[in-house]
Amino acid sequence: MINSVLLFCLSSELYNHLVITPQSPVLEIGTNFTATCMIINTDEITAKDLYWNLSDITVSNKQYTKINSSSLSVTIPVIGEKHEWLFCFCKEVSNYVYLNRSKFRHGIILTKGYRPGKPENLSCEAVQVKMEISSTITCVWKKVGRSSTDVPTKYTLYVKELGRNHSKETNGNSSQVNLEIFPHHMPMEIWVEAHNKLGRIESGHLSKDADSFVKTNPPSDIKVISEKTFPTSLLINWTHPIAEEYLKLTYQIRFCQNGSQSWTYVPLVDTDKYIQSFRLQNLRPDTVYVIQVCCKNARRGHGYWSNWSTNATMRTPEGSKLTGKPDLWRIITKVDGVNERQVRFITKDPVFANGRIQRFHIKIQDKKDKVKSRSEEWERIPVNRSEADGSSSQREITFLKQIDLADERSVRVYVTAFNSVGESAQASLFIPDKAYDLAPVEGLNLSSHGGQLWLEWKAPKNKAVSEYVVEWAANGWTDWQRENRTTTHTVIKGNLEKFVCYTVSVHPVYSGWTGKPASVQAFVEEGAPLEGPEIVDRKLGRNDVELVWKEIPQDKRRGFITKYTIFYKNGSKTHSVTVPANTTSYTLTSLSGNTRYDAWISASTIGGSARSLNHSFWTLKYGECKRSPRIEMSWLIKENFWPQIPNPGESTIGTWSPHHPVKADTPKENCLSGISVLDVDVCDGKCVFEEDKASLPLKKDKYLSEEHSSGIGGSSCMSSPRQSVSDSDEGGDMADTTASTVQYSSVMASNGYKGQTPSSQPQQAIFSRSESTQPLLDSEENPDMLLQEGSKHSQRFPRQPCFTHTAQNKDSTDPADCHQREMEQQELLEPLDFYPLEEDSEQTTPTEGQSADWLPAAPASSYMPQRGGYRPQ
Repeated sequence: MINSVLLFCLSSELYNHLVITPQSPVLEIGTNFTATCMIINTDEITAKDLYWNLSDITVSNKQYTKINSSSLSVTIPVIGEKHEWLFCFCKEVSNYVYLNRSKFRHGIILTKGYRPGKPENLSCEAVQVKMEISSTITCVWKKVGRSSTDVPTKYTLYVKELGRNHSKETNGNSSQVNLEIFPHHMPMEIWVEAHNKLGRIESGHLSKDADSFVKTNPPSDIKVISEKTFPTSLLINWTHPIAEEYLKLTYQIRFCQNGSQSWTYVPLVDTDKYIQSFRLQNLRPDTVYVIQVCCKNARRGHGYWSNWSTNATMRTPEGSKLTGKPDLWRIITKVDGVNERQVRFITKDPVFANGRIQRFHIKIQDKKDKVKSRSEEWERIPVNRSEADGSSSQREITFLKQIDLADERSVRVYVTAFNSVGESAQASLFIPDKAYDLAPVEGLNLSSHGGQLWLEWKAPKNKAVSEYVVEWAANGWTDWQRENRTTTHTVIKGNLEKFVCYTVSVHPVYSGWTGKPASVQAFVEEGAPLEGPEIVDRKLGRNDVELVWKEIPQDKRRGFITKYTIFYKNGSKTHSVTVPANTTSYTLTSLSGNTRYDAWISASTIGGSARSLNHSFWTLKYGECKRSPRIEMSWLIKENFWPQIPNPGESTIGTWSPHHPVKADTPKENCLSGISVLDVDVCDGKCVFEEDKASLPLKKDKYLSEEHSSGIGGSSCMSSPRQSVSDSDEGGDMADTTASTVQYSSVMASNGYKGQTPSSQPQQAIFSRSESTQPLLDSEENPDMLLQEGSKHSQRFPRQPCFTHTAQNKDSTDPADCHQREMEQQELLEPLDFYPLEEDSEQTTPTEGQSADWLPAAPASSYMPQRGGYRPQ
């Protein structure tokens, strides 16, 4: 499209009746542009028939200027960096114009850009390569102004030396020019020019001696000499980096204590000469120093300083006796169970030790026992240090002594330090009795910034503070620093590590008496924990589970825990719950029964998070088997609507006669009287039904020959049901009475209950069934008496833990085995649900005004009346 328009414009003078001037201009953004449309080779139209379009928008006629009857100009502002088309059109004033409308239009493209800015801050240098100066000049400058895509600005570097010009063009702000050989001691002129389609401009010219652009290597072979006779001085020697014939150099020296970044510079007036050695003076004895040297062209104002030399280190010799005193401090820990404190005394070397510390002397005086205090002697604490121990600027911390101090006692401690020359001044510290707590500072605030911890506090009220001690401790390590009494904010000056929790305390000191500290915890920088929390326990339910986890160890948190997130899923869908950081247990609810879940917990800090290992569990198939009113109500229903029937098989009426009275026998009893209400969960099933029958109470002379089904909460003693006698072919007389009979059954066991031997004679199990037309018993007419009797026989069995019996392990608690056993035991418990009660019904007793007939009756075809409960056929 653009090419076709350009071709049309180029041929417009030959075929068109409209022509725009100027053709394809490059415009400066931010200015106004005027174009003129001229009518040629036709009298069909005049200037009043013309109009202008900028791209697709018609330009307002207020911006038009009629030059004459055949020329119309337009003035538009130049805005935006994107190029645009400017068209001149003619209205269709005649058929000729309409039919030849392609000849009555013309357009030009407007290219936009910025004028180049004058480059600034031009600098050039020639570096040393081996033992000579490189012939390559490298220059950098600062670009000024803006550059557009259609009108880019380019730069050309010019270097003029010995009548020769060298140049190199670039789009950036740096370039290099190769001179073939560097012209030492010769004049050189360097400048850079910025240029584009809108113009060109030069930077300022650098006209100097060629050596002014030289940057040499730093001095080499730095050697530092320590002399025992000069404990406060070090001698430095070095080698010139380049021969004097090329350049004559001047030097600069700086030094600091090892580990410090606070450099001390030797005045240039002392080193501004062509030298190869220098003596540092007024140094501290027995101190390691780091020394560096650099150089440049000796001509003032010429050349660049070289880089600093590599570090050279040396220790000054030991000097005079110590100046200053030890920095004595204490760490107090409360002893549990007794009224005393454990006090550990530690100290730092004097600031000006002037030599290696060889020993400390300590004396502890009891303030209340003055006689004993006067007799106290100095205790000698030897210190064994090598030269490497003093290579750091951090002062050494030495453990002196530990004592157990009763809460009501107060002591004063004195410490002095010794080097090879002499003894330091005494340092003292007072430990008051515990009841004498002096006021702490107020409003302690701590923040982390730039890899350091910053503290701020308010001075105690109504107390004259002599100084403050700022203490920080982590992982059993303690350090401290002292601050002036007028200070209420500071920064910790020790070497602090990232991801470590520090306990920072501020102790006000009142003329040697230490006040109560104010403490906060902080991290220099927080990160993600190294490990997630450990899930240590769970409590399963059918629709819920309680998870218990252990906190991440302090040294692995790497930050303050802000929250825990519990994730759990069954299948592909994952759920999450967020709990506060002070929580170590949580109950997940709305779970599905008999379902496997995977759960894990994520602990978060502001620096990240870490998750625990996956923890899998199965929810229970049924809810916990707790004491249920439903079972007791079922027992009531049974006793009231299906009462107990005496067993005619045990009657003596068949052998009775007036002449042969029958001896009254002790009535036989059943396995269980009344009802046994079990308080068990799913895992309890195995224990009660299989292994723990022996725990049921036995009574003497009972359970000798018969066992009956309890039906509710007990194991069945009944054999499989058989056809009733009333269904046999024993005669029509009996058939006539079946409508009023009640079925019953009894099992005559050959063995006693649970292995008891009631008789030495073997017996065969006999199943007997009969029908009775006896009148109702008292218990049927007076159900209240029956309720009282039944309540005497109700029993409860304690819960038992769930174990799985295996050949290798008698009592295995393997989760998979236990879960399988749970499923089996749930199935064993299922037949104990009673027909008359709805499984999901919450109503277990009649409400006020409601009769008992709301309870559905048990069909005779499905249930048989049995003593102690019901059992389906």
